[in-house]
Amino acid sequence: MRRRRPAGFMPVLNVAWVGSDDKARTIAKKGDSRDIDSYVYKEIIGDEIRVLSLLRPLRHPERLRPLLSVLNVAKVGVVEISKVDAALGEVLVAFGCAGIDTGHAIIAPDEGGWVDPEQVKVILEQAGLASWTLHDNWPDEHEIRNILFTHMDNMASEREQEQGDSLVIPVDQHFNVKGVGLVAIGYVQSGTVSKHDEVTVLPVAENGIARSLQVMDDDVEMATAGDRVGVALRNLREEALHRGCVLVSSGSNALDRHDSSKIVLRIAPFQKRGLTVGDVIHAAVDLQFTVGRVTAMDGANISVDWENPLLIRSDDSQMVILAQLDAGNMRIMGVAESIISA
Repeated sequence: MRRRRPAGFMPVLNVAWVGSDDKARTIAKKGDSRDIDSYVYKEIIGDEIRVLSLLRPLRHPERLRPLLSVLNVAKVGVVEISKVDAALGEVLVAFGCAGIDTGHAIIAPDEGGWVDPEQVKVILEQAGLASWTLHDNWPDEHEIRNILFTHMDNMASEREQEQGDSLVIPVDQHFNVKGVGLVAIGYVQSGTVSKHDEVTVLPVAENGIARSLQVMDDDVEMATAGDRVGVALRNLREEALHRGCVLVSSGSNALDRHDSSKIVLRIAPFQKRGLTVGDVIHAAVDLQFTVGRVTAMDGANISVDWENPLLIRSDDSQMVILAQLDAGNMRIMGVAESIISA
């Protein structure tokens, strides 16, 4: 029998963890592992549960999407620095473009190696992460947890604001469960969803009813910003769901559909390559990784036609990172300073 979600449950703090599996396991218990490793630490204080969720992207630098997916969700970053190379530069630039200005860079050189703290400090500043804390070595697991819980406390007002915003749940998995039915799994990026709410799946614009909800194996009445939630849906075709689709409240105007876009591009630090008409690019936002083709350029202003609809927050509250997968060591092209449907 599933446990009921306790009263006073606090939303999780999602942490982008670019570091070793061994260190992550000292902080939290390992759970799911696909293209992203997940680790969870729960601390009970009275009738409240404080939750840290470490999200570790796999196979970087071979694959870029898992890193960008983690950055779509995380509020805080932790990066283990074993050496200074192009892969580290891309990681730090990605964090900067994602707007994650709370984080920790931890120097942990390979055996027999050495990393210059002053060089790392300069790279952090150039990547837009001057506000991050640089550590000469790993703090112990208790100190790391305390640091992360302090960040959680400091972000309480931001969390409350996100809970009051429109519902946005990007879906990264879906399947049928015997006795339950169709289940969509994703992170609540903003807003709340309750049992029996009617939701709309975009971009197909089909409606379903949330018959039940689960967060971290607990049956819950409501899921809120920061939660990774499984939503059991009725009155919905399975074909309406796919990785990158988004659940919103029925009748919501939280997202704008872009079949093509006009973008003002802020070029990423260290990016020496420019875009040209005909180039293929990817947009990463709200767990979408949508391919498009540049159709026109005028300086920093570019026009893009998308292969599949791109869903953008109508309040411009989420960074849209643009990447080019064949761009060599620095695939992050930049971030959209503005993006409008064309």
